[in-house]
Amino acid sequence: MSTEGPQHDPTDATAPVSFRQALKFWFWLGCVSFGGPAAQIALMHEELVVRRRWISEKRYLHALHYCMLLPGPEAQQLATYTGWLMHGTRGGIAAGALFVLPSLVLLVLLSWAYTAWGSHPWGQALLWGLKPAVTALVLHAAYRLGLRTLKERWLWAVATLSLLGMLWGLPFPWIILTAAAVGFYMTRSGEPMLPMTAPSSAPVAQAPPTAPQPDPDSRLAWLNDDTPPPTHTRYSPQRLLRALGWGLGLWALSLGLLALLLGLGHTLTQMGGFFTQAALLTFGGAYAVLPYVTQAAVDQYGWLSAAQMMDGLALGESTPGPLIMVVAFVGFLGGHSQALLGHPVLGGVVAACVVTWFTFLPSFVFILAGGPLVESTRQMPSLAGPLQGIMAAVIGVIVHLAGVFARQTWLPGGWHMLPDLAAVALTVLATWLLIKQALGTVQLLSLCTAIGLGWQLLV
Repeated sequence: MSTEGPQHDPTDATAPVSFRQALKFWFWLGCVSFGGPAAQIALMHEELVVRRRWISEKRYLHALHYCMLLPGPEAQQLATYTGWLMHGTRGGIAAGALFVLPSLVLLVLLSWAYTAWGSHPWGQALLWGLKPAVTALVLHAAYRLGLRTLKERWLWAVATLSLLGMLWGLPFPWIILTAAAVGFYMTRSGEPMLPMTAPSSAPVAQAPPTAPQPDPDSRLAWLNDDTPPPTHTRYSPQRLLRALGWGLGLWALSLGLLALLLGLGHTLTQMGGFFTQAALLTFGGAYAVLPYVTQAAVDQYGWLSAAQMMDGLALGESTPGPLIMVVAFVGFLGGHSQALLGHPVLGGVVAACVVTWFTFLPSFVFILAGGPLVESTRQMPSLAGPLQGIMAAVIGVIVHLAGVFARQTWLPGGWHMLPDLAAVALTVLATWLLIKQALGTVQLLSLCTAIGLGWQLLV
């Protein structure tokens, strides 16, 4: 599908977009959305606002700011919101699902290949190069978020205490709740709150990202600032309760069926319950919740090892779609190792699908239930203080995750063995390329993979 938008006479507005046209676009977007949420949001802005003119600048930013306040993957929620705005409930479901589906299929295939050939020497060589890249990507995420967030001393204190809390083994939800309470208190005490801005795909070494500049031709958009609100976007308490009822009903029905058919202690039931909790705690993006997922999946449930979690993150970074899709890898390995349903591969595929369903269902509920309320008020809730506290705590959590991954990369044999100096050097190089040279994620993974293969051949 071409990325070139249709050409229009500057005096005309963009023609209405059919549901079929939108389906083609959302599927294409799901196949090419590499690079994480900042790149995905920038790509959607370029396609939806600038080239295709399906939605105006102000409406796009309004949707983006709402999605930034929600737990869950921002880019996927933004696609869901835009699809809902254009074509109602079916449009939102189609946009959100197609944003995830290509990544799910790819990750299931990669997970199967990992279980089949991950222990092969060539597979080990590939993973040896990818692990330093993953560690560098986590460090880069902390650095980029710190530039945007840590502008006040109290935010530095929250980030530091969050890191110490993770080292002490405090539960991740308590750290997030405490940080939100601190942020709320600082708001009430009169501390200045920083304005919330949209993510940017600009190099992190430059100034903190700002929202895209208004498009002087945004009046040509199909859904313009002054377009009368479509019927499905009008708020009513009955519509809100109906959407919430459908969402909660689907969640209760799916989890209840798993518990009824397989039992409360079955792995699939445990996955459904756990990943519902994880979906409600993903403030700050996938890197924020990965420590929580890693701690539970590795230490509490034993679905996979810490080294395998690193490998899964490397595979997730190399596929399109939201990074939180790495949970599909966690589910696949958990189902595969326990041969659920009597077969390793079948168990892995079913577990990956179950995990994906419970991870993304809350995001659809947030958008389809809350969208009409947001469109009717056109005002953002006053959550700047709690959100800043949460984002500061997330930085500490991400730094802790980087430490866990660095230990797995640099000390593969444990603390009693000598460090892998080549892996340390590659991590430093990858971090420098990300921060100082603004190298893209896909390019970094490709480079580190090639270096890993070459190094293993030499050694």
